[in-house]
Amino acid sequence: MPESACRGCGCLLPATDGPTHPYILSSPGCWGAYGEVSARTYSDPQRQVTLQVEVDAYAVQHPGEPNRRAAQSVGIHLMTLCLVIEQGADPREGPRLHRQMVERPVFRWLDPPPDRGDVTVLDVHATTDAAGHVAAVHDWGRSAWDAWAIHHPTVRTWLERGRSSSGG
Repeated sequence: MPESACRGCGCLLPATDGPTHPYILSSPGCWGAYGEVSARTYSDPQRQVTLQVEVDAYAVQHPGEPNRRAAQSVGIHLMTLCLVIEQGADPREGPRLHRQMVERPVFRWLDPPPDRGDVTVLDVHATTDAAGHVAAVHDWGRSAWDAWAIHHPTVRTWLERGRSSSGG
């Protein structure tokens, strides 16, 4: 079967037809692999601790095109990765953190880096047990965050503004 590169993360996958996300732009094969990883995560309590990092890493590796919704998505997911990777936040707090982040001023579009990280959903998809899954997701989150290094100062500023406006 012929392969095609995902337009988000660049993974090579079989060229297939199928659904994708409305603004997180990926190939159908990549979106399908992400769906399979998510299904495994939801069905295994040992893997569930990785859910937020999976969502965040996938979203920033598939940033979409410049528009308000995609800019907000990338901003929120980068902020969560920063909190988890640099500041040791518990990824299980992701939904609560996201609710706080949505209250922030409008995010601006960040030009995506050409290289979105060496670790992708396919590395997690290839794992066979919970320990390997957890380790691969950790590596994936770090790789995705590191790929956006040029925008780290902006993301940290957004986080600081949120702390000062919330009084915390």
